[in-house]
Amino acid sequence: MAKSLLCLTLLWLAFAATVQATPRVVTLAPNLTELAFAAGITPVGVSAYSDYPPAAQQIEQVANWQGINSEKLLSLKPDVVIAWRGGTPQRQVDQLEALGVHVIWLAPDSIAQLVGSLRELAAYSPQPQQAEQAAVSLQQQFAALRQRYRSTPVKRVFLQFGLKPLFTASGHTLQDEVLNLCGGDNIFADARVPWPQVSREQVLLRRPSAVVTPGDDAHAQQVAQFWQPQLSVPVIAVNDDWISRAGPRILLAAQKLCSELQQVGQPEQQ
Repeated sequence: MAKSLLCLTLLWLAFAATVQATPRVVTLAPNLTELAFAAGITPVGVSAYSDYPPAAQQIEQVANWQGINSEKLLSLKPDVVIAWRGGTPQRQVDQLEALGVHVIWLAPDSIAQLVGSLRELAAYSPQPQQAEQAAVSLQQQFAALRQRYRSTPVKRVFLQFGLKPLFTASGHTLQDEVLNLCGGDNIFADARVPWPQVSREQVLLRRPSAVVTPGDDAHAQQVAQFWQPQLSVPVIAVNDDWISRAGPRILLAAQKLCSELQQVGQPEQQ
């Protein structure tokens, strides 16, 4: 009996220590929330539009497009706040750090950085092995796509974000890297900024053989109509959250894009 009680006590102490040791994490962008969950972390606070996985929708929101609600964030007593370099307001993060909040910046602007971000989050995860497994899986699946499509004929592609105004992704983005591994040649890869605004005339002059846009099939039809009659090329629609967010689901965007881009220029089946 005494031995059983001792075992139960040790188990309880181990459990209590684990609970106490689990860091309280806040994420300040939807893609960071997705990365956190993939790494085995359930944040205590998230940003607006953190809707994946579904469990994220039940978590307290502490930031939106207007900025960070510092008072609400501090009330959650986070051990670490995860900020997105390039997306989170620097000034407000500086204020948090001045108050003693530990902040880490992630910049998943490439496949390698995305994999590295998962590994970095392992230090704050109650399941660090899950973070490592997610990193390895993502790396391997991207490598498999790269190998599969490495001999695909190159197609000139316009990555279209928005209609009025028109924005695109340059060669300094994760989206460009995904397009490249699928055999796409980004017609604005040479732009100096990551997300340049372009004109209709600039697109027409560069003569893309396909347009890739975030959205569904209905949006693809709208984009196709927008380019008529000067440009009549296939429009590939990819789920907005998959392709726009620099998170684990960019793999789904790659799988969809690679499959559909391969069909561009192929003769139709009779």
